[in-house]
Amino acid sequence: MTPEFLGLIQLATLLVAIFLGYPIAFTLIILAIVFGYIGFGGLVFDLMVIQTFGFMQEEVLAAVPLFVFMGYILERAGIIERLFKAFQLIMGGVRGSLYLVVIITTTVFATATGIIGACITVIGLLAVPPMLKSKYNQRLSAGVITAGGCLGILIPPSVMLVLLGPVAGVSVIKLFAAALLPGLLLSVIFVGYAMLKSYLNPELGPPLPPEQRATSVVHALKELFLGIIPAAFLIFAALGSILMGLATPTEAAAMGAAGAVVLSLLYRRLDLQKVKESAYLTLQTSSLVLFLGVAANCYASVFGRLGTGTWITQSLLALNLPPFVMLVLLMIFIFLLGWPLEWPAIILIFLPMFLPLVHELGFDMVWFCIIVSMNLLTAFLSPPVAMAAYYLKGVAPELDLKDIYWGMLDFMWLQCLGLIIVMIFPQIALWLPEVLFGR
Repeated sequence: MTPEFLGLIQLATLLVAIFLGYPIAFTLIILAIVFGYIGFGGLVFDLMVIQTFGFMQEEVLAAVPLFVFMGYILERAGIIERLFKAFQLIMGGVRGSLYLVVIITTTVFATATGIIGACITVIGLLAVPPMLKSKYNQRLSAGVITAGGCLGILIPPSVMLVLLGPVAGVSVIKLFAAALLPGLLLSVIFVGYAMLKSYLNPELGPPLPPEQRATSVVHALKELFLGIIPAAFLIFAALGSILMGLATPTEAAAMGAAGAVVLSLLYRRLDLQKVKESAYLTLQTSSLVLFLGVAANCYASVFGRLGTGTWITQSLLALNLPPFVMLVLLMIFIFLLGWPLEWPAIILIFLPMFLPLVHELGFDMVWFCIIVSMNLLTAFLSPPVAMAAYYLKGVAPELDLKDIYWGMLDFMWLQCLGLIIVMIFPQIALWLPEVLFGR
């Protein structure tokens, strides 16, 4: 049996194990040991040690627990709640105002943290009661909340981009700059869709009653000031310092986490119990991501040493398809992977298999990483995994799961529309990095 064929069996075994529901991280380690030992003997153990140390020495990965901690602190500090209520009071008289408020709030919050679960949970708690009370359409409401909450994984600072950078060998700072405009593009598409539907059918999103609007211009400006200034402070601490060259992603994550703690203390919403809860959840989330990263790195190193990745690349190039057609096929494959798998598994396991092909095709790696990230957003809105649905259902049990799924599917196709636009017009992603950092 040739090493390349052994690698194909390794890949097929992994896919079967995933679909059978086995824990991904442990499956990766076991398969790496078994097939590595068959392929090149005891050398596999030395290879796994080297890969583990190499992965964990990536300094930028220290930003992961810091960004996660910032997200959990903000969730408990009430900053996003204040922001949501400020926008609600100001825009309450607009048709479909709550859809608009949800998307704007989640977009602003996304620039301060990259935690999807926290964002959807808080927005669900804040938005679902007034939406149901005002007789907003349940499917459209669920779609707006889940899709808006997912923006946090793309709009920097993003945990996904922090993990994607080292895997693809791309600067995380450049990825942050490149992801900003595509993230805002998706936000504009979501707003346009929800507001157009509300305009064409007023029953989907009627204006809020007078008691839920600002009583005066002074009241509106006061709420806007108190709601926006804290968010703007955090955006500058976590994102502005990176793009302005004042801090590395890890340093900016530390500044953002410290800023979240300071604001929480100023709002008098922080106590020892909330800090302990945030620290525990941070440890849990970070351990999950980093352990999976180590396991996937070991698996990929065995797979690569067997030569299967090179063989797959050469076989695909032998098809002589136009580069853009090959790119579309890769995007379709990643889109399909997003239905049963979550984004860390796709980035850490499958993306390294595609990278040699992408290099051979001559695509810009920053742009490729951004379109992959936009593609992976669909993983949160596509059943059967669709974690966004379960986050929302957990805090809004009055919503039917079927309505949540149908609402998410509409926005999943909107995400695909945004992906197609960025694929056709790469400068949407590449313009800001070129302005800030040059070619």
